[in-house]
Amino acid sequence: MPATAITASVRYFRPGLTKVYWVRTIATYTAPTRAELNAGTDLSPEIAEISGFSVVSDSVDTPDLLNRFVSKIPGRITADDSSINFYASSTGFTDARSVLPRDTTGFVVFMDGGDVTTTGRMDVWPSTVASVGKLRAMEDPAQVQVTFTPTRVPAEDIVIPT
Repeated sequence: MPATAITASVRYFRPGLTKVYWVRTIATYTAPTRAELNAGTDLSPEIAEISGFSVVSDSVDTPDLLNRFVSKIPGRITADDSSINFYASSTGFTDARSVLPRDTTGFVVFMDGGDVTTTGRMDVWPSTVASVGKLRAMEDPAQVQVTFTPTRVPAEDIVIPT
């Protein structure tokens, strides 16, 4: 008898669905409330690109004298370097720079399948804005790149509250 197949995913395309919020204050980041999320800023309309925001685990070698093969165990957990590129405004400081100045602390909230209460899931990244750089490419729309440093382990796959 063959192995049981994995449940088929409901595939989706991020644009038009994924939501990214910046929330300055969450009392318990592993269980944010709807009021806390609603007090945040929906960054989604201005996002051009997202990079990082993934948790990775190092591997630690565990050699022994019995074997030539060196086995491994999971090691330290870290986060990839993370940034979000936003469109820049030609009318002054009215773009992401006004919401995310350097050294601001808060929470980046990713709702990959949209802001769907009770059945949707979200990741909450406690973060500090490390830098806000201006990208000056000649053939692309003007953008600013906000780099985030995660300050604690992110809360992953939390049910979106009603």
